[in-house]
Amino acid sequence: QVQLVESGGGSVQAGGSLRLSCAASEYTGYRYCMGWFRQVPGKEREAVATFYTGFSITYYTDSVKGRFSISRDDPKNTLYLQMNKLKPEDTAMYYCAAGQRTLVPARPCTDPGLFDYWGQGTQVTVSS
Repeated sequence: QVQLVESGGGSVQAGGSLRLSCAASEYTGYRYCMGWFRQVPGKEREAVATFYTGFSITYYTDSVKGRFSISRDDPKNTLYLQMNKLKPEDTAMYYCAAGQRTLVPARPCTDPGLFDYWGQGTQVTVSS
C-alpha cells in the first residue's frame, strides 16, 4: 500500500507562488498515472496536472497552463507542483495521487478513477 503525504500548502496573496510536494512511501516511478487534483466544497475533484509516465503524457487543466508545472524526483520518491501567479480561483484542497493501471490507448490521466492511491490533501488559499 503506497502512502502519499502532501506538504507545501498555505495562504498566499494573488500573484504569489507555492510549491507543493508529495512524498511517497515507496518508489512510484512505475505507477503509470501520477498527479495533482484539487477540490472545493460542493464541486467534483478536478485534475490539475498529471503524468502518464509510460508515455510521458503530461496534462494540465486549461486554467493553470503557463502558471503551474508538475515534476518528479524519482530517487526521492517525490512529486512536485510548482504554482506561480496564483489566483483566488486556485483556492482549493490539493491532493496528490498515483495509479498503477495501464491505459489502452495511452491517454492523459484526468479521471480520478484511474488513481489508486491518494494523499490526505493540503489546503491552498489565495487572497485577492
